[in-house]
Amino acid sequence: MKDEEQSLIKKAQAGNSAAFGRLYDRYLPSIYRFVFIRVGRKQDAEDISQQVFTSAWQNIDGFEFKGYPFSSWIYRIASNAVIDYYRTAKNNVSIDNVPEEFFSEETNDEANVDRAINMTTVRVALTRLEPDQQNVLIMKFVEDLSNKEIAEALGKSEGAVRVIQHRALKQLKTHLDGTH
Repeated sequence: MKDEEQSLIKKAQAGNSAAFGRLYDRYLPSIYRFVFIRVGRKQDAEDISQQVFTSAWQNIDGFEFKGYPFSSWIYRIASNAVIDYYRTAKNNVSIDNVPEEFFSEETNDEANVDRAINMTTVRVALTRLEPDQQNVLIMKFVEDLSNKEIAEALGKSEGAVRVIQHRALKQLKTHLDGTH
């Protein structure tokens, strides 16, 4: 897979849009999920995700093989795009609304409602953390990236990532304990 990815990247750097399209297909679900958790609105997450991949395509020549996966590079672009989104957002996004589909007749059982409420509670608690803390927790526990990949994506050392993760989990627990 790593060799295949390197081949796709080299082809994309040579202008092969089909090769970049395969990278897009591979990483879009993860990047979208990362962005959606950070911004909380489907439309905004879709727009930002598209911006991330447009930027990646425009800057693919700047990607260098330094022992870090392509995913670290694309997550860095996504993280910066989310930061830009919040810098320019005129209205704060409220993510403490449970999605309507959880209350439809087809899925109106206690387990689904409880899961929706719990996810909403976690999302709200996440928004109370610093952006770096949010990024580390999402990349680690949602996207299952290694500390090395997270460090590369955020431009930090692995030790700093571990410290941020520890502090973020401690603060998240405090926020969650305060909601019950």
